[in-house]
Amino acid sequence: MSDEEYKYRPTYHAPMSPQAPMYLTPEETSAGITPKLKVATHRFMCPVCGKEFSLFQSRAVACKYCPKASSNCPNIRCPYCDSEFPLSGFVVPNKKDQVTMNQYADRLFDRWADTYNRR
Repeated sequence: MSDEEYKYRPTYHAPMSPQAPMYLTPEETSAGITPKLKVATHRFMCPVCGKEFSLFQSRAVACKYCPKASSNCPNIRCPYCDSEFPLSGFVVPNKKDQVTMNQYADRLFDRWADTYNRR
């Protein structure tokens, strides 16, 4: 592992930006993995209960029946203890990244709902 690769070590407590440079393996690139997908599936540790979860898991499980879930909600909810945290500062570092990730997650879940007639 090179020094440059070693510098980027995501942690359970550090927000990640989809605009930040990140390493994608050749396999990830050929599979269509994008920086936005890596941020959305990155696991974070809940400061309340200590369990780990991702933005996708939060939106798919904890926010499933919330009317704000697919309308740019500024929060993320722990699927284990139901605690809610602001997306900006917890998952992503700033408001611009929050909007980017909200739009990405909303489009993805809307496409899924349309595919399976779940709306």
